[in-house]
Amino acid sequence: MKAVHYGSNPQRPELARAIRRLERDVLRMGALVEQSFRLSHQALFARNLTAAEELPLLDKKIDRFYRQIESDCTAIMTLQAPTAQDLRCLSAFMQLVRDLERIGDYAEDLAEIAIKIFPYAPHPCLSEIEAMSLHAQAMLATSLKALGDFDEGGGRRLKRLDDTVDDAYDRVYQTLAQQRDVPGVVEPIVLLALAIRCLERMADHATNIGQRVAYIVTGQRS
Repeated sequence: MKAVHYGSNPQRPELARAIRRLERDVLRMGALVEQSFRLSHQALFARNLTAAEELPLLDKKIDRFYRQIESDCTAIMTLQAPTAQDLRCLSAFMQLVRDLERIGDYAEDLAEIAIKIFPYAPHPCLSEIEAMSLHAQAMLATSLKALGDFDEGGGRRLKRLDDTVDDAYDRVYQTLAQQRDVPGVVEPIVLLALAIRCLERMADHATNIGQRVAYIVTGQRS
C-alpha cells in the first residue's frame, strides 16, 4: 500500500521525515492486522487450525508496532514542537493504532474460538457469520486505504458499511438466542455468539479508523 504523505511543515524537514516514518509504520501495522484477520477467518470457517496457531506470534508483532508507534508519537510531541496540524495527525495516529491493536486482539480471540468449536459439526448459521466476517475484513481494508490516501470521503463511508455488520449481528444473535431443542451441549452456540460479538467490534474499530482519517484531513470530529 502506498502512503500519501501528510502535509507537514516544509520548513521543518526533520519533523516531516519523522511523521512520514510514522505513516509507514502505521500502514505496516495495518497490514499485519489484515493478515491476522485473514488467518482467524481461515481458522473459523475453513477449520484450519494451523492458521489459528500462527495468531499468537503475529499478535506479538502487532503489539510491538503499537508500543513503538505510541512511543514515537509521544517523543515527537515532546521534543519537536509540532504545529497544531501535526499534533492533530499525531493524536489521531495514537488513537487509530489502538483500534488496530484491538482488531488484532479480536482476531486472536476468533482463533481461540475456532479451536474450541472444531470438534462440533458446523452450525447452520455459519455461512451468514462467514459473510459477516468477509464484510468486516473489507471494512478494515477500506479504512486502511483511506488512511494511506488520507481520503476523508473514504473514511466517512465506513459508517454506512458498518450498518451491514450490525444488521447481520442482530439477525444471527436472534437465531442463536431463540434456538430450541438444542441437541447435546450448548457450547457451540455460546462460542458462535462470542464470535459474532468479536466481528461486530472489529467492524466498529474499522469504522473508528475511518473517522480518525477524516479528522486528520478536516480537523472536525463527526
